[in-house]
Amino acid sequence: MRVDGPFLRKPAPLADGRRRETDEPLVIIVDDDASVREALSELILSASLQPICFGSTQELLDAGVLDSPGCLILDVRMPGASGLDLQHHLAENANPKPIIFLTGHGDIPMTVQAMKAGAVDFLTKPVRDQTLLDAVAGALAMDAARRAQALVVRRHVERLEKLTPREHEVLHEVVRGQLNKQIAFQLGISEVTVKLHRSNGMRKMQITSIGELIRTWEMLPAVMGSGRH
Repeated sequence: MRVDGPFLRKPAPLADGRRRETDEPLVIIVDDDASVREALSELILSASLQPICFGSTQELLDAGVLDSPGCLILDVRMPGASGLDLQHHLAENANPKPIIFLTGHGDIPMTVQAMKAGAVDFLTKPVRDQTLLDAVAGALAMDAARRAQALVVRRHVERLEKLTPREHEVLHEVVRGQLNKQIAFQLGISEVTVKLHRSNGMRKMQITSIGELIRTWEMLPAVMGSGRH
C-alpha cells in the first residue's frame, strides 16, 4: 500500500485499535495522479479537515479506513478498479459513505449513473476550490447525520434485546394498534398480564408513550420488529 505521507495526519490510536464515532472525520482522496492528491490534500488541510490519500481503490480497500467517519473524493477513471467500481462495492457492502466524484473525463451517462447510485456530487476538473469544499462540507454533514441515526437505532436494538419474548410480542401488537383486550385474546393471556408485559417492555425500551413506541419501532430493522424475538 502506498499512502501519501506528507498529506496524512494520523489520529491518535485507541487502545483497542478502533475508531470512535466522535473521531475527527477523514476526507479520503483516491486519485492515481500524485499532483492531484497533493493539491486536494492541501485544500482539505486549509479547511482544517483531515485528508488521507491513496493512489488506487485497492490501496484504499487494503487500508481499512472505510468504516471511519468522513467522506470520499474519488477519481472516476484509474488503473484497476474505477471510482464507480468502488461506489458499487460500497453499495453491495451496505456502506453508505458519501462520495464526491472528481474527474477530468466525465460524461452525462457516467454522471447520471453515479448520482443515481447516491453520489453527493460529480465535479469536473479543474474545479473551483470553494465548490469542492462546499461539496465536502455537505458530504460530511450527511455522514454525521447518518451515523447519529445509526447510533440511535443501535441503542434501540440493544434495548429491544432485553425484552422477553412475551414482552416483544405484546409491544409488537400495541404498535399494530391492538387494544389490551385484543392482545390478551390473541395471546391467550389475561388483560392484566398484557398490561404488565406492556409496562415492563416500555420501561426496558425507555419509552413513555405509545407515539414514541411507534416511532421507535419504525426505526428498527424489519426482522427485529416483526414480533418474533
